[in-house]
Amino acid sequence: MKKLSVIALVGVGLLAASCNKDKSAGTASTATEQTVAESKGEVLPVDVAASVVNWKAFHKGGMAPRWGTLNVKSGDLSVEGGQLSAGNFVIDMNSIKVDPASVTEKDKKPGDLEAHLKNPDFFDTAKNPTSDFKITSVTDLKDAPKDAVAGANKTVSGNLTLSGKTMNVTFPAKVDVTDTSASVQAKFTVNRADWGIKFGTSETDPAEWMISKDIEIAVDVKAKK
Repeated sequence: MKKLSVIALVGVGLLAASCNKDKSAGTASTATEQTVAESKGEVLPVDVAASVVNWKAFHKGGMAPRWGTLNVKSGDLSVEGGQLSAGNFVIDMNSIKVDPASVTEKDKKPGDLEAHLKNPDFFDTAKNPTSDFKITSVTDLKDAPKDAVAGANKTVSGNLTLSGKTMNVTFPAKVDVTDTSASVQAKFTVNRADWGIKFGTSETDPAEWMISKDIEIAVDVKAKK
C-alpha cells in the first residue's frame, strides 16, 4: 500500500540498514526538558563538514526499513580539564536525505519520501527548519550496554528538540577529547510520538498498526580548533 510505504519514513535513525528484526540501538531514556550545561573551559566549533546525523525507521518488526542522513548546520563542544563539559549542535531538517538503497519498491522514489518527511505529517520543515541538541550532563560510563556505540565511555544527557517540542534524552556515547579536538558518537532509539510526531500511529486504523514509532538515531559530531 502506498500509504504504508510512505509513512514508514518516520525519522531523524541509524547508520546501516538491514531487515533484521532485532534493534541495533538501545532505547534512550526520556524525560522533560532539563537545564542546559554551562559552557566552561575551551569552546570548540563543530566541524560541520565532518559531522552527520544518520537515521533509520521501519515498519514494526524491523520490516521495510528506510534510512538516510541529516546535515549538522552549526554547534560547539566545550572542554574543561580534558573532559567534555557542555555542547550543542543544530540540525538542518531541510537537508534530510533518503538513501536510494533503502527504497526497493519499483513505484517509490527517494525524493517523494523526502518530501513527505518535510511536510506537516512529520517534521513540517517550513515551520521548523531546524532541530537541535543541547547537552545537560556528561558522566562516566562504567559498563556500556551491548547495543551502545563501540567504545562508549560516557553517559550523555541532553535536550533534543524535534518539530518544535523539547524532551531530554539520555544515552551511552563515545566521547574523545584531545588537545585540539573533541567528538561525540552515539546511537540510540527514540519514540517519535514523545515529540508529537504521531502520523501513522493511530490504534483505530489496522493499517497503521504496522508502522513503528521508533526512530534509530546515530550521531557523529566532531569539533576542533
